[in-house]
Amino acid sequence: MSRPRTPVVLAVLAAALLASAVAGLALGPVRIAPGQVLDIVLGGPGQRTGAFASIVWDVRMPRVLLGAVVGAGLAVAGTVLQALVRNQLADPFLLGASSGASLGAVLVIVFGAGAAGTVGALGGIGALGVPAAAFAGSMGALVAVYAMARRGATMTTGRLILAGVAVQYILSALTSLVLVLAAHPDQIRSVLFWTLGGLGGARWDELALPAAALLVGTALLTALARPLDLLLAGEEGARTLGLDTGRFRAAVFVLTSLVIGVLVAYSGAIGFVGLMVPHAARMVVGAGHRALLPVAALGGAVFLTLADLVARTAAAPEEIPVGVVTALAGGPFFLWMLRRSTRVEGVAG
Repeated sequence: MSRPRTPVVLAVLAAALLASAVAGLALGPVRIAPGQVLDIVLGGPGQRTGAFASIVWDVRMPRVLLGAVVGAGLAVAGTVLQALVRNQLADPFLLGASSGASLGAVLVIVFGAGAAGTVGALGGIGALGVPAAAFAGSMGALVAVYAMARRGATMTTGRLILAGVAVQYILSALTSLVLVLAAHPDQIRSVLFWTLGGLGGARWDELALPAAALLVGTALLTALARPLDLLLAGEEGARTLGLDTGRFRAAVFVLTSLVIGVLVAYSGAIGFVGLMVPHAARMVVGAGHRALLPVAALGGAVFLTLADLVARTAAAPEEIPVGVVTALAGGPFFLWMLRRSTRVEGVAG
């Protein structure tokens, strides 16, 4: 019954994304009428000169596009992680993947590539080193949480949450240590950027890699929709239907970690997008991943675009880190999810 509704849901989300993008381009310290924004974006070269055009094209457009890409990628990653561990409380942030990616990126910034605030500012090896280190940190965190949460052939909600919290504490402590050891104020600001998450440093020349990671990762994961659906039947059921669960999980963990690492390398650690959006998408189109993944991607893009708009305007002229906004929304949502979960038994399951 969900299939006939999926195209409609995708169309509604695409319209919502367009509306949120126009709002993101129009609102800010300098407000521009939505009609004028559309004229600047859709008009000819003559419409792309002047102060307003510079604000739209050079400042706000890269930020809106990066927010949409990161939001979509985190939502897709969260959807896949929830299938891999068969738990709707799984999330790149809660499982330590985002924190691990942030730590890897911070280590490169402070000890490897110098005091650069963004990936685009890193020259030479540093420009590739930050995403590579973020991927390594993301992968290491996911493997550690998965290993600690698994007891024999089972994995409970309680153990997964405790393992994720433990890994996050360790990674946060290591990041704080790096902050203490940072020698320059620019490095300290960079570390704070990675820990709080933000889209303020978005630039046109930084969009290609995260966009490619999103498109390629989402396409590959959507192609794996059937085996992801098989995992929902349980370990034994998936094996009976011919899926090598161990090898499949390992391969998808690597792919998901790569997507998370690249995105976090450009946005910092932004939490709870991968928790809330997949759950909302699942309520609308069901658990089948062929429909769920594109719906989650568009939903994540809309959510983070709007969250960044709130971050820019709620306390203007000051700017709130977008990771703070998503945490304020995601924290209560996580507690609600935890309370209604019927699989939590005791503290460690």
